[in-house]
Amino acid sequence: MKKEKSCGAIVYRTRDSWVEVLLIRHKNGGHWAFPKGHVEKQETEEETALREIKEETGLKVKLDTSFRRMVTFSPKPGVLKDVVYFAGKLSGGDQKAQEAEVTGMEWAAPQEALNRITFENDKDTLRAFMRWWESRPLND
Repeated sequence: MKKEKSCGAIVYRTRDSWVEVLLIRHKNGGHWAFPKGHVEKQETEEETALREIKEETGLKVKLDTSFRRMVTFSPKPGVLKDVVYFAGKLSGGDQKAQEAEVTGMEWAAPQEALNRITFENDKDTLRAFMRWWESRPLND
């Protein structure tokens, strides 16, 4: 079986105590999820996540690796794919979808995002992020 690995993040921004997450609509399949992409050459997981977020969304984030979640699935017969997600706090950049891979982007409150996200493993990842978010110290 062929193995693949991608990395990305749940990109978020805060407004007072409120949090919103960034969803992207992937051109391949039209599903709503989070920015991510394949690990290239000798990249670390963190380097891949930062590069893919910047490429797909135009945004810069500060990764928090205290949130790390890996999901494994089979995107097609004979392929097993691991996807590693971190938390990524918005830190700058100009939001612009990468036309070759992204057909839409939107910020949403977590409950709203759960209704938009296509796949259950991505919903589970968002739920895990929210548990992490709610357990953090309030000084972030």
